[in-house]
Amino acid sequence: MKKVMRMFVVMAAMAMMLTLFACGEAPQEKKAEPEAAPQVEEKAEATAENEKMKVGFVYVSPVGDAGYSYSHDLGRQAVVELGYVDTKYVESVPEGADSERVIRNMARKDFDLIFTTSFGYMDPTIKVGKEFPEIAFMHCSGFKKSENVSNYFGRIYQSRYLTGMVAGAMSKTNKLGYVAAFPIPEVIRGINAYTLGARLMNPEVEVRVVWTKTWYDPALEKDAAKSLLDAGCDVIAQHQDSPAPQEAAQEAGVYSVGYNSDMSSFAPKAHLTSAVWNWGPAYIKTVEAVKNGTWQGNQSMWWSMADGVVDIAPMGPMVPEDVKTKVLAAKAELVAGNDTIFAGPIKNQKGEVAIPEGTVAADGDLLGMTWFVEGVVGTTE
Repeated sequence: MKKVMRMFVVMAAMAMMLTLFACGEAPQEKKAEPEAAPQVEEKAEATAENEKMKVGFVYVSPVGDAGYSYSHDLGRQAVVELGYVDTKYVESVPEGADSERVIRNMARKDFDLIFTTSFGYMDPTIKVGKEFPEIAFMHCSGFKKSENVSNYFGRIYQSRYLTGMVAGAMSKTNKLGYVAAFPIPEVIRGINAYTLGARLMNPEVEVRVVWTKTWYDPALEKDAAKSLLDAGCDVIAQHQDSPAPQEAAQEAGVYSVGYNSDMSSFAPKAHLTSAVWNWGPAYIKTVEAVKNGTWQGNQSMWWSMADGVVDIAPMGPMVPEDVKTKVLAAKAELVAGNDTIFAGPIKNQKGEVAIPEGTVAADGDLLGMTWFVEGVVGTTE
């Protein structure tokens, strides 16, 4: 009888266990009922929506140079703030074969837009652009273009003119020094505008030019500035990427005019002002055009002070108020779109009329400028 009872208990326990397992399986089946496919599709759609544009930048000098590449990189940082863009840059890329390699490597990584920011990148950009027709290329300061390559620059000569006004007013020796990179139209045009501004304030002043044939070489730039100081120049300006000429001026106890960015921190006792770039507005406008499909190749953009791309840094405390007033009045005219910097009559170094009275130099003439105005001491070679 006891055996029968034990068997009955065992069989009852097994029945209960089977019932429990059965009860446990049912909820699992109910949890698996919702379809997983819609969740996967939603995640894929979210990834597509969040995919960012890829924008690349190629720089000729270090971004920490406080000069040209630094100003471009500030523009890149403004693009990043848009939130839908991933950016990459390569700095200190020599012009020529090295730049072609760097541009091509960037293109192979499926960038949507590539900015090549130095004059010597022009031919490499055109060449690589033909290999990657689906990518938008923007080349700075050149003149060649194609179906997917446009060029761009800013009217920095407007800023040069204003800084020249300051320099001309502050000089006591009537000799201004200018440390220049290469004798190309961009640089020559800037020297001419600077000279015209200086002579507006002081008709007796002359601008002495020394070429370094480099964009970025702090030691060479400083030596060039010292040679101008030895010649009696008491204001040193530059078309170079480092603040070395500013430092040379301060060490000599004279004034200086910077370029690319506000260089006052490098020579606070010497720095009168700087001709500065503000690439942010232009780069944001370009990125937005590529994103919404309105960007076009084969174009040339030359942005001005009215566009906010070029400006001058705040004038130093050593600049008299009456000088500041005149410079700011001239700036207001440029911001309003009234650019008469290269309005005739303007003579060349030989004293010949190069721009007749009653005419204003056309953009094509300015972009191809290879001659110096009256008042410049130096050669265009």
